[in-house]
Amino acid sequence: MAGHRSSAGPLAAMYTALIVYASLYPFTGWQTPGVSMWGFLVLPFPHWWTGFDLVSNLLGYLPLGTLLFGALVRSGLRESRAAVIAVATGAALSFTMETLQNFLPQRVPSNVDLALNIVGSLCGVLIGIALHRLGWMQRWQAVRERWFIDRSAGGLALLVLWPVGLLFPAPVPFGLGQVWPRLRDAAAGWLEGSAAAPWFDAWLQGDADVSPLSPPSELVAVALGLAAPCLVAFAISRPGWRRALLALGAVAIGFAAMTLSTALNFAPEHALAWRTPVAMAAVVACMALVMLLAWVPRRVAAGVGLMVLAALVAVIAQAPPDAYFSESLQAWEQGRFIRFHGAAQWVGWLWPYVAMAWLLARVASRDAGQP
Repeated sequence: MAGHRSSAGPLAAMYTALIVYASLYPFTGWQTPGVSMWGFLVLPFPHWWTGFDLVSNLLGYLPLGTLLFGALVRSGLRESRAAVIAVATGAALSFTMETLQNFLPQRVPSNVDLALNIVGSLCGVLIGIALHRLGWMQRWQAVRERWFIDRSAGGLALLVLWPVGLLFPAPVPFGLGQVWPRLRDAAAGWLEGSAAAPWFDAWLQGDADVSPLSPPSELVAVALGLAAPCLVAFAISRPGWRRALLALGAVAIGFAAMTLSTALNFAPEHALAWRTPVAMAAVVACMALVMLLAWVPRRVAAGVGLMVLAALVAVIAQAPPDAYFSESLQAWEQGRFIRFHGAAQWVGWLWPYVAMAWLLARVASRDAGQP
């Protein structure tokens, strides 16, 4: 199994970025600490703590340990060396984050958090060792070889992240990629009071009179958003019946993620509110499209995926945020889901653009035209 390209590597890198975001959010108010940067290491156990804090710090680093161990073992390292490197990496990352929190007035470094993060990394590595010794990594490799091509790690990582992005409030079901309103808000803050502000006033006020998408436009957006992961899967799989099953699996996962997202954002009793007649008609249209493409060459699937994603971000850019978006977003940002909110937010914003870059690389690759 040595030398295999593993999707655990890209996923570990992305999860590390999430940890950095969650640890340093909101990235404002940086200042020089008035105490020793490493004084938190010898502080007594805090008087005020919650079970949620303990569990979240323990479980937050557990996936990192598993992913790092899996990536290292799949790259050819011995089990013992991979375990030591994975735990050491988790410990170094946690120590760096806790140290940097000294510079943020809204964050408090903690030796308890550091210890729990290290234990979480260790537990993740132990899970990875168990999976490795029980043969689950080898079984996954066998399944992957039957269903996907050799150079599929990046595509698999995108497919794993897609449902995570759906958990962040979107303007329409499956409508990932609406990053421009937030960029515009950030630009407005940077330009406020500057001489250049009047030059960009029209662009900064671009959403003032935006009307909701018409039913046909919403149907197109939903269909494109659901077709995108199917075409990413087609770009790393061989033509035939397996692609049809992958598409059905993507639809099932998409349904589950959208239902969970709606429940988290708008209360459990509204979990199925996203299933409007327009959305369901779009699902049918999407399935008709992807089934027709289940037998095309991989390069063609990647090229169509590029066009689908470009059309998706163009349509989504014209859509206003959901009417209840701001209220829901405030609840996420002020509640205990802040770390998870950060993950879903960034994945939802960036997934279409990263997928387009990856698909462009697939179109240009030498083996993309092979069956």
